[in-house]
Amino acid sequence: MEYRYLGNSGFKISEITYGNWVTAASQVENERAIASVHAALDAGISTFDTADVYANTGAETVLGEALKGTRRQSIEIFTKVFGPTGPKGHNDVGLSRKHILESIDGSLQRLGTDYVDLYQAHRFDHFTPLEETMQAFADLVRQGKVLYVGVSEWTADQLRQGAALAKQLGFQLISNQPEYSALWRVIEGEVVPASEELGISQVVWSPIAQGVLTGKYKPGQPHPEGSRATDEKGGANFIKRWLQDDVLQRVQDLKPVADELDLSLAQLAVAWVLQNDNVATAIIGASRPEQVTENAKAAGVVIPAELMARIDEVLGDAIERDTSITATRSPQQREA
Repeated sequence: MEYRYLGNSGFKISEITYGNWVTAASQVENERAIASVHAALDAGISTFDTADVYANTGAETVLGEALKGTRRQSIEIFTKVFGPTGPKGHNDVGLSRKHILESIDGSLQRLGTDYVDLYQAHRFDHFTPLEETMQAFADLVRQGKVLYVGVSEWTADQLRQGAALAKQLGFQLISNQPEYSALWRVIEGEVVPASEELGISQVVWSPIAQGVLTGKYKPGQPHPEGSRATDEKGGANFIKRWLQDDVLQRVQDLKPVADELDLSLAQLAVAWVLQNDNVATAIIGASRPEQVTENAKAAGVVIPAELMARIDEVLGDAIERDTSITATRSPQQREA
């Protein structure tokens, strides 16, 4: 495993992060989810990402159970706040001071720890003054419950505003967690340049495009039984945009590139996002421990420039680059 600094800080994390978004307390039974966390530790992964909203707090509980007995100082635990949790009442959502301060205590209890290494604003809150949000984060840093602060799916302008307020309050934003893959590049035009300017790294999710870049979905063929595309609990909704024969054929056409590097298609996809210097880590999920073991091998891989260019050529107009999409990721109205 290789390690990188997160933003303009002295904090190092593993190039591969284990995430348990839809794979703990949701699609995957707890025993297999815990085994996947242990496989991550065995592979040298030290960084673990979750959120209180995942499985309505259930994912944090599973992760906390899985990490019991692991030396706390040797791992990095990330979680997030924003989404509706608990009974989803009128104050159980957003980035108000009330919700942030109550949410961190719940997360710490479920995770079985006194602090989280990185606490992230899961989305931008259009209905709470940004000053209120950043002051709450500053207070948590001073209390020692949070070591570092990050955000997720913020636009370039939102990052600039948040970073300026953080600096005034005596801390810094060091990360942003966006979707990013060889097929989904909406952050490259504005978010990445702003982040480089501000000393913010990307902690990217869905580097294998919800599994499409693994090549397991074949054009003109039924989706594999038990795959995310057949999951009616919600997984199918996230992946359906990629399930077009043209896109699936382009992914199959990447196989010679992967073979040239002695990688699987999944490993190629994870290694691809890590070629971006502004990316500190790629979050991988898994429904089976062996998936973690295999995908962790993408760490440290260098893809030559000519092969990066060939990937661009193969994927062609299947690549999404529209920078305006990031602004649509944060709710424009309260969910509760």
